[in-house]
Amino acid sequence: MGELQWGYRRPASRGGGLKKPACWGRDLRILLIITGGIAAYKTPELIRQFRRAGIEVATVLTEAAKAFVTPMTISSVSQGKVYSELFNLTDEQEMGHIKLGRQADLIVVAPATADFMARLALGLANDLATTTCLATTQPILLAPAMNVRMWEYPATQGHLATLQARGVRLVGPNEGDMACGEYGLGRMAEPAEIFAAAQQLLQPEKGLQGLHALVTAGPTQEPLDAVRYLANRSSGRQGYAIAEALAAAGARVTMVTGPTNLSTPAGVVRHNVTTAQEMLQASLAALPADIAICAAAVSDWRLADPNPQQKWKREQHQSMTLNLAANPDILASLAQHPQRPSLLIGFGLETENLQENAIQKRAKKGCDWLLANLESAKFSPFGNYENEIVLVNRDGVHAWPRMTKPAIAAKLTAEILTWRKSQP
Repeated sequence: MGELQWGYRRPASRGGGLKKPACWGRDLRILLIITGGIAAYKTPELIRQFRRAGIEVATVLTEAAKAFVTPMTISSVSQGKVYSELFNLTDEQEMGHIKLGRQADLIVVAPATADFMARLALGLANDLATTTCLATTQPILLAPAMNVRMWEYPATQGHLATLQARGVRLVGPNEGDMACGEYGLGRMAEPAEIFAAAQQLLQPEKGLQGLHALVTAGPTQEPLDAVRYLANRSSGRQGYAIAEALAAAGARVTMVTGPTNLSTPAGVVRHNVTTAQEMLQASLAALPADIAICAAAVSDWRLADPNPQQKWKREQHQSMTLNLAANPDILASLAQHPQRPSLLIGFGLETENLQENAIQKRAKKGCDWLLANLESAKFSPFGNYENEIVLVNRDGVHAWPRMTKPAIAAKLTAEILTWRKSQP
């Protein structure tokens, strides 16, 4: 078989055409695996975006995917051969499934169904798509797409955690209307989002190399008795996404996190804490840092006299009055510290008057930037895969559209890169 057939790149001419960005050096190659979900209809546009950027594309179409998009369609758009069969004698004469994975710079699976994710997590190799992924040493980017109940099912989340722990990257899923008529999390990310995520993996900007970033994430838990605690509904997703984005941009990242069920992002040093006082101590111990981002949802109060040895008995306490004491303000403490980071960024949650309160909070805390979001009956960032924020800095208030938390992390990292370039 020799060299695998990658998508044809039409040479640039006076009349236009595809031209590889000069900064990318040699030709880049994507292996796009299309699995059997209705979102497969979006893949021709994704292929077009790759080809317009001068990226060569090879495609693997699973048998189930052929029910949604035809090999002829994919071949026409990619201008290359479509691979489907694991035991094709012509392709496998020189171990085609090995070359497919290793000649690519990145493998993108879009859509990635619950079935495909499960088989990949379990290490099954019963078709060309899974075999290629298991045989590769290149990065893998999944764009999940499935019904919201399938996405939330414990087995699916377990497989996802396994894949992420192995370094598999994720883009999406998004929240919205689904083909089945339901609404929720499970829509495949749009082609532009997948392209942007792939581009970041192919050509990550390492503009933060040489900098140390401190990130706080997750909730804190303040003990009341031996089994109960005071906390909030933070999932930690935003802080973890920020830590991952900063590490991808070349920073040395220390993450101090409260209790979560999330896997440690690649390249991040993780310190687990429980209470706000422990988070403050761990954060100060991580100094000096060039950048600090306080994304944790820290409890403002703790019980003044907790009883961690015994459980309160209901029959002994028909009513109770709790004596609460204020917790330390980690963001303000970092702002006043002799080793204050050069760029100090805080998060703030409001229930009303978002912009006004955010401006006041930034001034009160003494941070450089403040990212504020709103908790309301219509939308809550807690436990959500999306967020909607305003950025407050010395230039004013900048409203960002609602985005997934990884997208917000990427946008924030881009702002930090701009900040670094402005430094003397």
